Amino acid sequence: MNERAWYVVQTYSGCENAVKNNIERRVESMGMQDFVFRVLVPEQKIKEKKKNGTIKETTIRPYPGYVFIDMIVTNESWFMVRNTPMVTGFLGSSGGGAKPVPLPEEEMSPILKMSGITSEKEFAGQVGDRVKIVAGTFAHQEGIIDTIDHQRRMVTVLIYAFGRATPAELSFDEIALI
Repeated sequence: MNERAWYVVQTYSGCENAVKNNIERRVESMGMQDFVFRVLVPEQKIKEKKKNGTIKETTIRPYPGYVFIDMIVTNESWFMVRNTPMVTGFLGSSGGGAKPVPLPEEEMSPILKMSGITSEKEFAGQVGDRVKIVAGTFAHQEGIIDTIDHQRRMVTVLIYAFGRATPAELSFDEIALI
């Protein structure tokens, strides 16, 4: 069975929200909720300073003509999305019935962050847990979690060196639970 991943759908420029709504309606009417999970038109809020000194917040679409879909590609789900009005095809599909190529996680993560959607999993560690540092200056050393800051996605780890504990502030990505 195919795995769940993000795919990019090409649309007519300026019709991204209409395509998103059409796909969401078709998912509902065709009972495809087990295959299509999320439809995203990435938007970014930027602040502009006008000549009179006021600050105006505007929303831009950094990827015009593209809609991102979190889905499992099967013959039925692929056909349903491809034949949605205003969809011109999948990005990464060579045509002729070829299935699309999923977007790698490292490329999709910044797009989700920019849109205000975090795909990061919640940190499972607790204060007092032993961890191994997998990246950064203290890589390959072990320590004990002293504090956890879920908002900033940072932990303070006590590393024992030269007979005493030294605190090091690390991101969740730089440590692994033992």
